[in-house]
Amino acid sequence: MPYENYAQWKTTPLTEQPRLSIVIPAYNEQERIVATIGATASHVADLGFPWELLIADDGSKDQTVTIVEELGLVNVTVLKTPKNGGKGNAVQRGMLAAQGEYVLFADADNSTPIEEVSKLLAKLEKEGYDVAVGSRAAEGAEEGKKSLLRKILSGGLRLIVKYILHIGVKDTQCGFKMYTREAARKLHTKQTIMGFSFDLEILYLASKYGYKIAEVPVAWVDAPGSKVDTKKEVQRFLRDLVKIWSNDLRGVYR
Repeated sequence: MPYENYAQWKTTPLTEQPRLSIVIPAYNEQERIVATIGATASHVADLGFPWELLIADDGSKDQTVTIVEELGLVNVTVLKTPKNGGKGNAVQRGMLAAQGEYVLFADADNSTPIEEVSKLLAKLEKEGYDVAVGSRAAEGAEEGKKSLLRKILSGGLRLIVKYILHIGVKDTQCGFKMYTREAARKLHTKQTIMGFSFDLEILYLASKYGYKIAEVPVAWVDAPGSKVDTKKEVQRFLRDLVKIWSNDLRGVYR
């Protein structure tokens, strides 16, 4: 009974620890945040366990915060900040505020459909992994509408990650990752990169600290209205890669 479950979730406050927290970072997302919340809530509410949704606003200048608050969903928390701090900062605030046994970070554009969530949850809950990474590069993944330039750049960056940082994950940048609560708090407390490449640092730390990481093939589509400037983000990615390497040499991650 999908609608009945959703109706109960949106009007009845949780009285127990959520099994799952979902963190969605948002910056000027007034055009699509309602659709993403609707898709998320209608699916997850029907999975049969208590859960919460956190919208980590990143200093939006549009009506994103007002729109979400006016939905009146009692199990949705809006985390506000007066200024833009970067996507990594928004995710960090959400991860540290989450109360669930497991915590999912999902992009506001719903490029990886929320229906993929059970794949990641099963890795943590049933197979004992600490981190589950939604991947567009793992065998069995479905990747649609990605430009040739983005494909070439993504392939090159994956090689750099593999041979420079020695991270055993092919796709570090897919915006769909789940952690145990303990792993989420430790990793994001140690986080120093607050921009687009924060995922790279988090997975480097997860590997460094010995967390068990699963790379899970997911469906993904390059959603309309993407705010990613590919060339600029490649430059930032390379800059942040150097920062991670430098941080480790200086003992920042001890």
